[in-house]
Amino acid sequence: MGRDPRAAVAVALLRLCLAQANFAPHFLDSGNMALFSLPEDTPVGSHVYTLNGTDPEGDPVSYHISFDPSTRSVFSVDPNFGNITLVEELDREREDEIEAVISISDGLNLVAEKVTILVTDANDEAPSFIREPYMVQVPEDIPPGSSLIKVHAVDKDTGSGGSVTYFLQSAQATVFAVDRHSGVLRLRAGATLDYEKARAHIVTVVAKDGGGRLRGADVVLSATTTVTVNVEDVQDMAPIFVGTPYYGYVYEDTLPGSEVLTVVAMDGDRGKPNQILYSLLNGSDGAFEINETSGVISVMQSPAQLRRDVYELHVQVTEVSSAGVPAAQAMVPVTVRIVDLNNHPPTFYGESGPQNRFELSMYEHPPQGEILRGLKITVNDSDQGANAKFNLRLVGPGGIFRVVPLTVLNEAQVTIIVENSAAIDFEKSKVLTFKLLAIEVSTPEKFSSTADVVIQLLDTNDNVPKFTSHYYIARIPENAPGGSNVVAVTAVDPDTGPWGEVKYSIYGPGADPFLIHPSTGLIYTQPWASLDAEATARYNFYVKAEDTEGKYSLAEVFVTLLDVNDHSPQFGKSVQERTMVLGTPVKIEATDQDAEEPNNLVDYSITHAEPSNVFDIDAHTGEIRLKNSIRSLDALHNMTPGGDFTWSLEVQAKDRGSPSFSTTALLKIDVTDTETLSRSPVAAFLMQTKDNPLKAVAVLAGLMAIIVALTVLISTATFWRNKKSSRVLPVRRVLRQRPSPAPRAVRVEWLRFRRTKAAAKFALKEDPSNENENGNNNGPGSPPPPAAPAPPPAPAAAPRAPRAGPARWAVPTVSGSLSPRQPPRSPQPEAGGPTQSALVSELRQKFEKKGVGNKAHF
Repeated sequence: MGRDPRAAVAVALLRLCLAQANFAPHFLDSGNMALFSLPEDTPVGSHVYTLNGTDPEGDPVSYHISFDPSTRSVFSVDPNFGNITLVEELDREREDEIEAVISISDGLNLVAEKVTILVTDANDEAPSFIREPYMVQVPEDIPPGSSLIKVHAVDKDTGSGGSVTYFLQSAQATVFAVDRHSGVLRLRAGATLDYEKARAHIVTVVAKDGGGRLRGADVVLSATTTVTVNVEDVQDMAPIFVGTPYYGYVYEDTLPGSEVLTVVAMDGDRGKPNQILYSLLNGSDGAFEINETSGVISVMQSPAQLRRDVYELHVQVTEVSSAGVPAAQAMVPVTVRIVDLNNHPPTFYGESGPQNRFELSMYEHPPQGEILRGLKITVNDSDQGANAKFNLRLVGPGGIFRVVPLTVLNEAQVTIIVENSAAIDFEKSKVLTFKLLAIEVSTPEKFSSTADVVIQLLDTNDNVPKFTSHYYIARIPENAPGGSNVVAVTAVDPDTGPWGEVKYSIYGPGADPFLIHPSTGLIYTQPWASLDAEATARYNFYVKAEDTEGKYSLAEVFVTLLDVNDHSPQFGKSVQERTMVLGTPVKIEATDQDAEEPNNLVDYSITHAEPSNVFDIDAHTGEIRLKNSIRSLDALHNMTPGGDFTWSLEVQAKDRGSPSFSTTALLKIDVTDTETLSRSPVAAFLMQTKDNPLKAVAVLAGLMAIIVALTVLISTATFWRNKKSSRVLPVRRVLRQRPSPAPRAVRVEWLRFRRTKAAAKFALKEDPSNENENGNNNGPGSPPPPAAPAPPPAPAAAPRAPRAGPARWAVPTVSGSLSPRQPPRSPQPEAGGPTQSALVSELRQKFEKKGVGNKAHF
């Protein structure tokens, strides 16, 4: 549908009126990007500028930026706030300024301006060499300091970042140098080039800029390039020999005119080598020639005509220039050896010529280091020099013999020496076989030969007879008759002939009842031997095995007699008496003299008793008890014949041997109870020890020993007390008081001791005769002491008369006796007055000798 023309005209007129009524917005001077520049290293996304403008009517404005369609859109703008952001990387070297159109609009009016944004430089470009690669040809004799080539590098940056200086890496700085500003490479002063040492030099040149800012930091960028300096050869070296030293060999079958070896030489100047010519100077004696162009040396005579084994030749080489003029020369020695061919293996010889088997007879165990003189062996190799050098060795059981010499040149006498005498044993091996091997040392063919060495061993008496066991154990019954075989011993002597014959004998304290067959080793009992296991249950002795030369060995024989039941059990008495207390058994015992169980084990039984239901007997121990139903004498009263509580039993002792033996005994038993025994202790003790009288004797002996020991202790104590005090004590009697008898019937108590102090068993009684002299206060009613023992005889000298005067004193004497306490006795007149006077007189003389005038203390 077409548009109404009148309406369009009306709208245009309306806009014209409005435009004439509204003023356009404009940029402020500080926000129109005038004279705006930006470094090329600004990061993408950075806020780089803010557009700023205003509208006269105060209407809101919007901002826009646009670029030529043929260029990049480098920036973007926020339409509301005018913030410009970098959206593309900048590169000053490619684009140093950017043209853009910025605009501001208030919705009705649009104002646009064209701006130019300058891109400033940053040091982001490294130097770059131009006209690469760099190569130069230089003769090796170029003078030091000469310029070789110029290198050039450019840097697109401006300012210091665009300036370039040159350097060499340190490895090449000793031969070459570079001008840091111009880049001219030259040979360093004092340095030379040598084609023979290095045909080319690779020089690394570094170009650096002057440095600058990049992304906020100072950086220096560089680049490298290589310069190849090729060295050209010039004629300045003598000829060089290749493959030195030179050795040649002429073999015994070489034909005249044959090539021996080739000498190779070349010009030392390898870049432009000259021609080389060869010649022999001296040392050939006409036997050798050399080709002047190829350097081949040939032998011109037959090897048989050559007078020497080694020839020392001197070969000279000469360079010939392109103009045909001889130039540099060199000389080298050449050694030529006349070599024998290795066409002869080593050969063994005997006394009659070549031989490959040698035999010898010898006794076993020869001395260490002995030479086998019966072997005449020679070995020879007909070749010459190294071809005739070979080693010798024995192949076979190791370590028995050794061969001398080990290394041979041409020919030698072979010697075999004993190395291990113990291994040369006839009993182990009667024949020893070895191979004697000769093998060349240095030849590639390794020719060899062998010879058999056979040694027949002869026996000697080198072994001792040895028993098959160190000891032999035999068992025979004790009732074996004389001449019975006991055990056969065996000894073996490995030696042969009479040395291997063994003779047996026995000896030792236990060998008396036995004999041994000297040849078979059979041990048997003497014809008269009567063996008894109860007397001697075991015998041990030694058996000796001896050869004809007296070499022997020993073994020990142990013979055990097997017990036979040949003894019957025996009671101590055929008629025995026992006293049995109710509740206590009596025991009988029989012994069997057999040596082993079960022959000596005894079982007991009651064979006859009347009545038979009173006693039981333990079959193993022999203990006899009343039956459990009998608990009192009243129960036995009516059962005892005569009513006297006495029984007679026939008891049998029977061993467990086979066949078994037995013995009987008559046993008389008196039965009593404990009440009867308690009435008389003596009777009880006697009754208890009736069956064992040794027990009573032991108790009495112990009692006497205790009394004697107490007496000795008391006497010793009294003696030492008086000796320490050095006082003379008055005469005292030591009496032991006996307790008063009990009013009831007298009882003898055996082995009863009172637990009272020792002092309470003794009473001190003063001598009544010394009452006035010693000042003792004994009353007249004291009982007199027992009579003193008889004194020793009176001394020969008469006793001194007592001094006159009213105040006499007497030397006190000490005597006493130890006796049980006794009841008081009636006083009796004292006896032995003269004897006491003699004792007092003797003691007085002793004290007067000891010290006259000493005052006595009581």
